[in-house]
Amino acid sequence: MKIRLRYLGDPGCQQGIGQELGVSQAMVSRTVDRVVNSIVAQSNEWIKFPTTNHKLMEAKRIWQSMYKFPTAIGVIDCTHIVILKPNHHGDEYINRKGKPTLNVQATCDAREMFTSVDVSWPGSVHDSRIWRNSQIRS
Repeated sequence: MKIRLRYLGDPGCQQGIGQELGVSQAMVSRTVDRVVNSIVAQSNEWIKFPTTNHKLMEAKRIWQSMYKFPTAIGVIDCTHIVILKPNHHGDEYINRKGKPTLNVQATCDAREMFTSVDVSWPGSVHDSRIWRNSQIRS
C-alpha cells in the first residue's frame, strides 16, 4: 500500500522510491503495474462520459458551480508514468527528460470522476498528438 501511495503521490524515479521504502525498483515497478492493470480492468465501470444531452448539461452545471470556467464540462491532461524501457522499440518510450515512460491522457468530468484514460502512447509522443488521435475528441 505504501508503494502505491508513494508512487501515485510523486511518480518520480522508481529506484528512489524503492530506496526510500526499503524495497527494490523491480518491486515498485511490479506494484505500479498491478495497480494500473486493476484500474484498467475496472475502467468500463468507473470511467463514463455523458451520453445524453441531459447528462451533459447536468455535468456542465455542476462544473460551473464548482469552478470558474463557464463553458467547460471537464478537464483533460496528460502525465508520464515511468516504466522499464521495453526491449522492442524502446527508444520510442524515452520522453523529453530522457526517461522511459508511457504518456497517459485522462479526462475528468465536473464531479472530478475519470471519463476516459488512454495508456497506449509511448513517452516520446507529444500531448497534442495524443489529443488529435483521441476517441474523445472525435
